[in-house]
Amino acid sequence: MYSRDNQPELLYPKKEEISSIEEERQYEEVVQTNLFNVMLNRRSQRKFENKTVEDRKIEMILAAADTAPTAGGFQGFEVFHVKSSEIKVKLVEAANKQPYVNAPLVLVFCMNPERVKMNFPPNILKKFSLQDATLAAAYSQLAAHALGLSSIWIGMINEDKVMEALETKLVPATILCLGYPQKMLQPKPKRSLIELIHVV
Repeated sequence: MYSRDNQPELLYPKKEEISSIEEERQYEEVVQTNLFNVMLNRRSQRKFENKTVEDRKIEMILAAADTAPTAGGFQGFEVFHVKSSEIKVKLVEAANKQPYVNAPLVLVFCMNPERVKMNFPPNILKKFSLQDATLAAAYSQLAAHALGLSSIWIGMINEDKVMEALETKLVPATILCLGYPQKMLQPKPKRSLIELIHVV
């Protein structure tokens, strides 16, 4: 995922934080994970163990969001890492009372079109920002699966209630809820590529 030679400052987890050679080996294996295996085996999960996600894994998930492609490279999004149990309860209410929003790790990806310094109308900048936030969340979701976690993507949200809970003026794109799964689910069958792809 990261080049030791070109950008050592982007290595996650930071080397000095690793407590043993075994831990370092495990994280090195994650960095070398086959992306196609991650994509093929990821499943949405609504039941998480009551177990805290390690800081190093959170850092790697957020680092993945930071690598996502964005319009003009301006990164028109912000991520709220929700630790407050009170705010999580408010987010459950804001997400159509879906209880699994109160997960061990909750990340809210918000649009920030003001970061997109391009000469386009506001509606286009908003679209770019939505796409930026969505891609960042997707990268985080795949990274989480590679790290042995599961997640659920929350799209049914009351934007105003989320903004009120986070005390922000930034509009949320999605809530990503993550944790250790109670049971690892098998991937569901998808459409065949013949049905999915339209050659014109």
